[in-house]
Amino acid sequence: MFVTSIRKGGYTPTYIPKLNDYHTSTILMVFLSSLLAFLLTSWLLPTTLQVTIELVPPQVAEGENVLFLAHNLPENLIAIAWFKGVTNMNLGIALYALASNISVTGPEHSGRETVYSNGSLLLQNVTQKDTEFYTLRTLNRHGEIVSTTSIYLHVYTFFWTCGPLSPSVQLTIESVPPNVADGGSVLLVVHNLPENLRAFFWYKGMIVSRNLEVARHIIATNLSVHGPLHSGRETIYSNGSFMFYNVTTEVAVFTSSTMIACDDSFFFSFPAPLSTCCNPLTFSQLMIEPVSQYAVEGESVLLVVHNLPKGLHAFSWYKSVYGAEILKITEYSRAMNSTTWGSELSRRKIVYTNGSLLLQNATEKDAGMYTLETLSRDFKIEKAQVQLYVNKPVSQPFIHVTNTTVTIQSSVVLTCLSADTGISIHWFFNNQSLQLTERMALSPTKCQLIIDPVRKEDAGEYQCEVSNPVSLQISLPVSLAVINE
Repeated sequence: MFVTSIRKGGYTPTYIPKLNDYHTSTILMVFLSSLLAFLLTSWLLPTTLQVTIELVPPQVAEGENVLFLAHNLPENLIAIAWFKGVTNMNLGIALYALASNISVTGPEHSGRETVYSNGSLLLQNVTQKDTEFYTLRTLNRHGEIVSTTSIYLHVYTFFWTCGPLSPSVQLTIESVPPNVADGGSVLLVVHNLPENLRAFFWYKGMIVSRNLEVARHIIATNLSVHGPLHSGRETIYSNGSFMFYNVTTEVAVFTSSTMIACDDSFFFSFPAPLSTCCNPLTFSQLMIEPVSQYAVEGESVLLVVHNLPKGLHAFSWYKSVYGAEILKITEYSRAMNSTTWGSELSRRKIVYTNGSLLLQNATEKDAGMYTLETLSRDFKIEKAQVQLYVNKPVSQPFIHVTNTTVTIQSSVVLTCLSADTGISIHWFFNNQSLQLTERMALSPTKCQLIIDPVRKEDAGEYQCEVSNPVSLQISLPVSLAVINE
């Protein structure tokens, strides 16, 4: 009998006809078989409907579950059907009759599939054999095929087991060039932009506020939207970078903010070093220039102050964007020629009368935003901010490989193991940068490389390089041999 499983609403079993229930079984089988036969033999489609299918999650490994989530399902449907493959519509998985709220399984149903009334298909405990195209067909109340939509599912044989993605640590912004004269242009290059972004935003200043938004970029539509502070001289790119033309002395600090697509509750902000973009000799505004914006842990960092206002009465340093008393590092009074240390007192800090601040034996805790606030004799207050990064030199990584000798058409996984965090990883093959093919895949942090299937030309030496803004190290080579079966 064709009917092997019946579900009501696609969620819980409600009614299973038995062989001795001849009348009910016959009517149901004739009805659903007729629908299925019609779907199998019809192909003429209207072109106005755009039914789409989304894989949730987009990547799945053996043993996991995957949902084929249907979007934009047409109205007034009488049935939906799922098939395995694209051209052979005899490989039916299941059909769902909306009018009777009943589903019936087909020859390709393995007992792990569930069809829902919204057109979606749940496939549980996937295996390598599930790697295939899957097709959704819809039928309206007039007996017409409304849509046919296919999507390809690739089931991986492994899990990514290394390097959780840490956008708040890895993402950095570089000013190119680091110094630009008044009237020039500067590009803020974003490095290590997190994957799976929904959108990113650029703001002027250190406060994330709609009123201070310059522009935003929506990933799904690949469109940029101007904010209230867009002056017509700014361009943002899909890789997160920001171009500013005809820079003037009014340019201050910019902040890039990114929102991770997998969960809207994750929101990260990253200061851009545009406050140091301009030549101190031609720039009259108060500014801070770190001798090294990316400091090595254990070394000293000097935050050099340019263009202190005339008639200076006092200045204060804060380890924050805000001038809160509890976050004050130090205060210098020129009239009294005295220095007062705040709650951020440290024997490793030295402040100079020209406003500059020296951080000795820097640690990762010293990383962050620093604010200088000046007070003139006419009671005018000026502020400048700078972002400081402190990194440890990375240690040498090493490669773990599932097997150093593999057969053609098999798979192999190479893992770059490192004790460091906040790093970038790059792969080399035979002393040259690895060129990825369609048979290769990298984990989100690039710490793991899979080759599936392996070919003869994959034999050779593999190395991985780890780096941060202050150092890099490369692993010893690992040789991969490829043999015939």
